[in-house]
Amino acid sequence: METDKKQTQPTFIDLFAGIGGFRLGMESAGFKCVYSSDSNPHAAQMYEENFGENSFGDVTQIDVDQLPDFDVMCAGFPCQPFSMAGQKLGFEDTRGTLFFDLCRILDAKKPKAFILENVKNLTLHDSGKTFKIIIASLEKLGYKVATKVLDARLFDSPQSRERIVIIGIRESEEAFDFDSLMVTQPKPMKEYLDKESEEDYLDPIEYTLLPKDIVKVQPRSGLIFSGYRNKNMRIAGIRENTEHLSRAHKQPNRIYSSEGSHPTLSSQESSGRYFILHEGKVRKLSLKECYRFMGFPDNFKLIGAKGSLYNRIGNSICVGMVSSVAHQLKKQAF
Repeated sequence: METDKKQTQPTFIDLFAGIGGFRLGMESAGFKCVYSSDSNPHAAQMYEENFGENSFGDVTQIDVDQLPDFDVMCAGFPCQPFSMAGQKLGFEDTRGTLFFDLCRILDAKKPKAFILENVKNLTLHDSGKTFKIIIASLEKLGYKVATKVLDARLFDSPQSRERIVIIGIRESEEAFDFDSLMVTQPKPMKEYLDKESEEDYLDPIEYTLLPKDIVKVQPRSGLIFSGYRNKNMRIAGIRENTEHLSRAHKQPNRIYSSEGSHPTLSSQESSGRYFILHEGKVRKLSLKECYRFMGFPDNFKLIGAKGSLYNRIGNSICVGMVSSVAHQLKKQAF
């Protein structure tokens, strides 16, 4: 007589949980969250508002003996020590050493798998030495490790946002197969915008649009740089048609067409100065649109000051990307 074996629901913990981007993606694939932690009070408040659990906590203070058992560790560990937008101090920055707290937890709890996420520049930091240390540390703990840079544009987001994803499967001969991920065709911003935005539109005297014959779609990112605000900041530029443009990752003057993608939403842009050219007019992206760009549902509750809300979404992870990874991890490891 055959008996049905009841499949148990795979579980995960959500470290550096932020506002729950990892959680939304993992839950969409049928995983259950059993523990969450983040040291930012505002992020913890938003997490509690949306998930009913207070995630406030310091990963360095986690007592592994008090942690519940779990199958997957998820962690978008701090990217500032490795980001092009920061000072790139890596392990010399105390936030960079938080990675070793993840190793401490993996060593003690020995979950089936982990999913880590960070900025693309992590692979290049200190001529690649930092990344080698990270991979070697994870492999030493008994995990078959695979890595790949993934772009949010391929996971139902109109945003050029490249992030390194590191996946380990414990005591496995086969590494995670990134080539099996379900991806989507990149879509332009306009498909994610509100039809009637309450955001202020700029007066035509406040900006300059580039001649149409020099406006081109960037093949890799999908960006269509269309003009700039007439602000007296870094006016000179560094080459033809770059007047009024600020340097990398400081783009409050730039205007991008809604016919293309949007640049990476940044945690450093607390004023939300993201300007788009849409249907012949220039306006800011709304907060709701920024969250939509990252894959958060429209009913996701936003609480707190606007500046903090822009910081939170810039620090988050693309929900669609996590969802795709989680579905494949469930197939490959469970």
